[in-house]
Amino acid sequence: MGKKIFISYKYSDRNVRPLTGINPTTVRDYVDILQSKIDRTDHINKGEDDGEDMSTLADSTIASKLGDKIYDSTVTIVLISKGMKENIPEKDQWIPWEISYSLREQSRNGINSKTNAMLGVVLPDQLGSYEWYYKYNPECNSITHMTNQLFTILKENMFNIKNPQTRVCNGKIIYEGEPSYIKTVKWDDFIANMNLYIEKALEIWRVRDQYNIRKSV
Repeated sequence: MGKKIFISYKYSDRNVRPLTGINPTTVRDYVDILQSKIDRTDHINKGEDDGEDMSTLADSTIASKLGDKIYDSTVTIVLISKGMKENIPEKDQWIPWEISYSLREQSRNGINSKTNAMLGVVLPDQLGSYEWYYKYNPECNSITHMTNQLFTILKENMFNIKNPQTRVCNGKIIYEGEPSYIKTVKWDDFIANMNLYIEKALEIWRVRDQYNIRKSV
């Protein structure tokens, strides 16, 4: 059965791989591709359309509109891009707020909304590389996630399983299995098999009690 999907992203970030025929390319152009793909499935897009301009609205109005969309969704996809963070307090940026709202349990008119399933989709940078976030360690056959670049609420919902499965290589602890409530995947892998990764996020959601989930910004 299809899921209601909300997409959290930094609209104007240009630190992404250029798309053919689109100059300059921003994260919003990747959202257009994703929403088009969602529209061809039985999933339902709960994110705002590109023509839905909120720039002239008061923050309280924007929060209300976004809250309505998130409340009615079951899966939140966060597009993780190199320039997603601004040099202002995280509490004043929309992505952490959207993640927090997605993770909280809400109640309206006697109807409860549970914590959303979550998925982080990492976008390639201007050079088409994912190495700004993923670093492959061939000697340990492992991948390091550069989580220090992320918002706190995003970073702390990764590698947050209560009882991790680990191994040690060259003195470093390597996590195995699904250690993160917010699992990440490369854009190219995700867009090639969207349903697979949405289902993986839902599998983690079904055992969410096994994770220490941070819900506040």
